[in-house]
Amino acid sequence: MCGGLRSNRLALPHAFREVLNRTAQVRFAEHGLDAQTRAIAEVCGVSQRLLYSLFPSKAALIEEVYNREIAGIFKAIWFVNLKDRSVPLEARLVAFYVDYYETLLTRRWLRLFLYSSLEGLRMASTYSNAVVSHALEIIVGEAAHDARRAVPSSADEVREVGWLLHGAVSHLAIRRRIYESDEAMPASEVIAMTVRAYLASIPVLLAPLRAA
Repeated sequence: MCGGLRSNRLALPHAFREVLNRTAQVRFAEHGLDAQTRAIAEVCGVSQRLLYSLFPSKAALIEEVYNREIAGIFKAIWFVNLKDRSVPLEARLVAFYVDYYETLLTRRWLRLFLYSSLEGLRMASTYSNAVVSHALEIIVGEAAHDARRAVPSSADEVREVGWLLHGAVSHLAIRRRIYESDEAMPASEVIAMTVRAYLASIPVLLAPLRAA
């Protein structure tokens, strides 16, 4: 993985940082966040001292991995596309969640996310509060508009209604990429089916609009 560092000790610091970051992503995903920085440095053929010249602490390295591998993968354009009412809502949601599943909910991403939660770090909650919550607000708002229902006044209720769909897609990824379940139905078809079921439930979940 780090042959480039072994063969070129004159590489620029940012090149060292990039390769160390990629190696840390793999080690943390496969061995948990207690993976040793010494082992990461050894895999790259560099000294632990060099690693700490670029990342002052293991916590700084973990934070870098979070910013790049967990939070950094989310596409801002997803927010825009979710609100594009020129496209039918079902098509918007299917397109979003198929892309989200393929781009973000990878085996490595899921393992890093789960390990960070088990270690008691705030990566998972920070990501959920900063990124996912906004997506869920958009999804519920658009679903309410499409079904001519009222958006709940409680932000907590809005998030829970949104998690009914988001959680189903997330668990699909966990089943297939963490549990490695042997399921033949394409993920895109499962997602489309899940979206249809979710939209059908909106009139039951949300109250009717009040008459003007």
